[in-house]
Amino acid sequence: QVQLVESGGGLVQAGGSLRLSCAASGRTFRSYTMGWFRQAPGKEREFVAGITWSGGRTYYADSVKGRFTISRDNAKNTVYLQMNSLKPEDTAVYYCAAAFASDRVQLAEDYRYWGQGTQVTVSS
Repeated sequence: QVQLVESGGGLVQAGGSLRLSCAASGRTFRSYTMGWFRQAPGKEREFVAGITWSGGRTYYADSVKGRFTISRDNAKNTVYLQMNSLKPEDTAVYYCAAAFASDRVQLAEDYRYWGQGTQVTVSS
């Protein structure tokens, strides 16, 4: 069982930055591929970024490539999402998710554990 708790969301002006954190419980964090997804009002949940358990390979949605950076600190059981050059269309609830020993990062159905989400609002 893994519990995930996101933090770091908030209100920011367009062009600003935020860093989201996701703290995971358990002693096997390094064995989990971690992902960030987001869901805007009236839209489906979409993949934002992922980092694999083995090798720490990173993947990004085209819409955030070059602006967002995912990273992990296995010693702290934490995954981060640094978001720069934020746009109003980045406004959404952001969710952290974990998938045990998976090399698939982009599909929500591959993730077993999810956090409660943190709201990110970007004003124009």
